[in-house]
Amino acid sequence: MFRSYFRVFGIALIISAMLAPQAQAKSRIKDIVEFEGVRENQLVGYGMVVGLNGTGDTLRNSPMTKQSLEAMLERLGVNTRDGNLNSKNVAAVLVTAKLPAFAAAGSQIDVTVSAIGDAKSLQGGTLVVTPLAGADGQTYAAAQGSVQTGAVSASGASGSSISKGVPTAGRIASGAIVEREVGFQLASMETLRMTLRNPDFSTAAHIADVINAQFPGSAVAENPTIITLRPPAGVSMVAFVTQVENLSVDTDGPARVVIDENAGVVVMDENVRISTVAISQGNLTITVQETPQVSQPTPFSKGETKVTPQSTVKVDEEKGKKFITLKSGASLSSLVAGLNALGVTPRDMISILQAIKAAGALQADIEVM
Repeated sequence: MFRSYFRVFGIALIISAMLAPQAQAKSRIKDIVEFEGVRENQLVGYGMVVGLNGTGDTLRNSPMTKQSLEAMLERLGVNTRDGNLNSKNVAAVLVTAKLPAFAAAGSQIDVTVSAIGDAKSLQGGTLVVTPLAGADGQTYAAAQGSVQTGAVSASGASGSSISKGVPTAGRIASGAIVEREVGFQLASMETLRMTLRNPDFSTAAHIADVINAQFPGSAVAENPTIITLRPPAGVSMVAFVTQVENLSVDTDGPARVVIDENAGVVVMDENVRISTVAISQGNLTITVQETPQVSQPTPFSKGETKVTPQSTVKVDEEKGKKFITLKSGASLSSLVAGLNALGVTPRDMISILQAIKAAGALQADIEVM
């Protein structure tokens, strides 16, 4: 038996153009901007994890591990150049960390340790003191401590194995001590720039207006992304930023529809508007069923047994679907309610939205992931 199904979507559109005003929502300034210079810095270093229970690098296959082990032992006064090192309790790793803004010397930060050789697990190992450098090549922290992977791995004599999590990567909580501070003096700055996470002319202008209402002449919107701040006389930059970041503003932005076709997910913001449109969606299912029949001749007739095909074709069209009409300037809730009234699935909704956009009735940008 063989079946094949074909599904056809029907959409009828009647369009007229009109754009409705956009809705706005208040947000704190600190939630929608980044302050210039107030950011994390990436650190990286190369180190060694020791004390592994036979799950480290194979020195024959990882020459960098052997060289690093020999160099480390020589610095400690042990000569191993003439010997034949054959340990599997050591692993070469990369150590990464994020240096928070305004981190003071002596403070502690978390680090991540990742194997770069053929080590099977870092569980139970100890990271030997490792300098962590920034993009400028300067050392800003030093890491050391016991590695916690949070993973489980086991293997049998027959070669079977099982693992949960990633045993070749782990973390050391408060495993690095900050040795050098980033030279960013916020208190001595005369001006400070804020950067909008979602650039928009209207939002930038709203932020400048709200700040100037509290501190006249203190903010200038230079472009859709940057607003420059200048504290009033007698007010420090830190105190000024503390007051500014808690002010509420009306955010704005272009209407957008985000579509994930693989997962069948549709996300629409509240600014989405459509022109007058009528939508009809229906399903047409065509079923082709093959049922072979055996033709058996009568006894002693010298006939041949044959298989004759029997085909059944059936067409089912879903009934009861009506046009849904949305008036000009319909909001997000009206659009969703109308599509839900048609009984469409998320994947059907994707097709409908793309058709409405192609016809020019959807007043929003569509972003397909």
